[in-house]
Amino acid sequence: MAALLCGMVKPYMSYSYSMTTPHANREDIKSDLFTRPAAAYAAIDLGTNNCRMLVARPFKESFRVIDSFSRIVRLGEGVAAEGRLSEDAIKRTVSALKVCHAKMMACGVQRIRSVATEACRRAENGDDFLARVKGEACLDLEAISPQEEAELTLTGCAPLLDLRQPNALVFDIGGGSTEVVWIDATHPDGPKARDVISLPHGVVTLTEDFEGHTNAGESYEEIVDLIDRSLGAFDKRNSISKAVADNQVQMLGTSGTVTTLGAMHLQLRRYDRSRVDGLSLRFDDICDVVSYLGTLDHDQRLQHPCIGPRRGDLIMAGCAVLDAVCRRWPVGSLVVADRGIREGILLNLMLEDGHEITSTRSAERGAHR
Repeated sequence: MAALLCGMVKPYMSYSYSMTTPHANREDIKSDLFTRPAAAYAAIDLGTNNCRMLVARPFKESFRVIDSFSRIVRLGEGVAAEGRLSEDAIKRTVSALKVCHAKMMACGVQRIRSVATEACRRAENGDDFLARVKGEACLDLEAISPQEEAELTLTGCAPLLDLRQPNALVFDIGGGSTEVVWIDATHPDGPKARDVISLPHGVVTLTEDFEGHTNAGESYEEIVDLIDRSLGAFDKRNSISKAVADNQVQMLGTSGTVTTLGAMHLQLRRYDRSRVDGLSLRFDDICDVVSYLGTLDHDQRLQHPCIGPRRGDLIMAGCAVLDAVCRRWPVGSLVVADRGIREGILLNLMLEDGHEITSTRSAERGAHR
């Protein structure tokens, strides 16, 4: 549930103004100089691998991000084998959430929603972890269902969909699961999910299950086959392959795997969200980047500026999942989205408070993921 921050929230005391002409009238000056900034909202998405936060204010018909945070915490490390969140993973995650809380307090956040996904859903001590977060990080963290996870992702990514195409496939390759959403892109009320599937396979769990042997020539094709078989019934009941054959489907991917491949395709020296979010990536380009990744050894992946030391051992598992999706549904290209659950949460909170938000094309800047 959306909740107020624990403790007293300090009011945000910064003021801003914009003089659009040298002869602004009195009403313009009054409006710009003496109006308190809009309320700040925050969203936290705690996944199996990452802890990510956005803080934003309503801005025109969208919102402006004023602070962000992202840290790889690997909360779900070992959950597939042990069924429990480890103490080390809990400590890493609580530490990151304390940073989030401090940042939100500094921004004067008035409303927040914090959600957790597959690792908390799967772990037998998930409820104990949520209680610990409440006590130590002062955050009301809630574990959401795969269906709500998919709906929030769709809400956040909807502005990137082409409304001229009747159908869309949106997928999110997470740390502990992969969600695929089959969407009616031309619904009168905006893009709507027709069906959702959540596979219990993500980059962390697959890397653990296959003991890190996820490269081509190792277990890569096994992962592709596993994902493909898991998608068969979903494909059949929605006649997705037929719609793809009729050129009636667009595809959008949101995940660290997809954004990393997009950045590598652009040959960026460092990750730049403004260049990657909304990028159209051809399947041939994806194959080229994946093939290049296959030529790199473990250390070279860790040192690559668009991958980094905390993603290097996971990237090939993500590529195998993506490869399976692209092979089953050969749409030809996909849109890369560096957005999702957090943006969906922010949009919903602002709409609940009566703000007229029509787009999540936020005025966000920065190089975070």
